[in-house]
Amino acid sequence: MQTVIHSVTTASEVIQLAIAPVFLLMGVSALLGVLTGRLGRVVDRFRVLNERCSTPQAQAENPSCVNYSQELYMLSCRANWVHWAITLCTLSLLLVALVIGLLFLGSAITWDSSWLVSMLFIFTMMSLVAGLGCFLREIHLSKHVFQLSTQKMQNENES
Repeated sequence: MQTVIHSVTTASEVIQLAIAPVFLLMGVSALLGVLTGRLGRVVDRFRVLNERCSTPQAQAENPSCVNYSQELYMLSCRANWVHWAITLCTLSLLLVALVIGLLFLGSAITWDSSWLVSMLFIFTMMSLVAGLGCFLREIHLSKHVFQLSTQKMQNENES
């Protein structure tokens, strides 16, 4: 009877330890939803711009194609930054899942996994911080739309 109580207590302690990483999983998953949405918008804008302004004739006739090459370059940069953000955040999700698995495995086989769990959690946070840094860079680059609009208005005023 004492062994059953001890195993239930141990299992409940492991579940308590695993709750914080599970919340981290949920938060990063929501962030991945935002990132994939942003990547989708960049790809859609790239396609629309490419269809509208791909030929020199279309660029000459369509005033919205004035900064065509600049905008394509910025969209490409943004897509790269979002891609890295998604990759690093996904890596952090995988590492969190490993942390949770190791917590339960260590408890099940009475193995002290604290050193490995700590290292994995540090790498998880490093990956998440790097992914958030990439996300911030993409947000910074997304304001190029305002700069290109200002240039377009200046070009129209000079004409």
